[in-house]
Amino acid sequence: MTEDVREYLVAALYKFVALPDFADLQAPIRAVCDENAVKGTLLLADEGINGTIAGPEEGIRRVLDYLTDIPAFDGLVHKESRATEPPFPRMKVRLKKEIVTMGVPGINPNQVVGTYVKPKDWNALISDPDVVVVDTRNDYEVAIGTFEGAVDPKTKSFREFPTWAKDHERDLRKPKKVAMFCTGGIRCEKSTAFMKEQGYDEVYHLEGGILKYLEEMPKDESLWHGECFVFDDRVSVGHGLVPGPYDMCHACRRPISDDDKASDHFLKGVSCPHCYDETSEEQKARFAERQKQIALARERGELHLGVSVPPRAGLDEKGENPAVEGEG
Repeated sequence: MTEDVREYLVAALYKFVALPDFADLQAPIRAVCDENAVKGTLLLADEGINGTIAGPEEGIRRVLDYLTDIPAFDGLVHKESRATEPPFPRMKVRLKKEIVTMGVPGINPNQVVGTYVKPKDWNALISDPDVVVVDTRNDYEVAIGTFEGAVDPKTKSFREFPTWAKDHERDLRKPKKVAMFCTGGIRCEKSTAFMKEQGYDEVYHLEGGILKYLEEMPKDESLWHGECFVFDDRVSVGHGLVPGPYDMCHACRRPISDDDKASDHFLKGVSCPHCYDETSEEQKARFAERQKQIALARERGELHLGVSVPPRAGLDEKGENPAVEGEG
């Protein structure tokens, strides 16, 4: 199957489910994705599946049909959006300890989780003065958009969230309710499970995440401000899941604006104002060579996959996956 299509279907998915034989699924899932020109990242662990894939609509439908035919994934829910360029350069099916990394043993959303809140009911909940609203995403995501009145934990990775919650327990327990949200819902599954394990009674989270809210909520009724960061080449989306104005720094994978690109510290593929002081001259030279090879490949009409760049601390699996988060 070729990729000569003008529009790509993007499917973000996740499901927490007991999956003891998850390693056995890696090869067959990868094969069906390759057969259908589908690319992206899927994570498998004994707690379930998480990932985002993109490709021709027919190919995505076939992969989704294949996944939902697996008994453990019966009822698997996904969210869809569209892209005019292929969001991912390759397909990866990875085996992990967790499908979203919190690093706290024993947290199982299949056993305990917060109360799901539909997008249509979210505005009323977060407008309640007895509710503290917590954005469970990382600092670089919150920087370009969040809900009105939300608390920003300023975490650089989801692993930091449990420590933040314990450090701010007094503030979090003052109101009667805690409402949490994330990109696609998966981090909230774990964060609300964690909060319930810590003894919080009324814990809520946005069902389907920000992406579902932006898909369903009319802009003139929305309490969302800014853009929602996504973990693919679209970088951000707004209401209606329309791709936003941000680009991505391919050195650190943070979102960058036109102002950022006007900075003396911005060099495409090499650095941006956010990461200029975080990398060595040797790393910058390596990134510059990679960018040069990408440009040469494009001149030849070829796809250059580039070298592997470790995601900066804080991207976890999502550095390569919307996701994951189911996008995450």
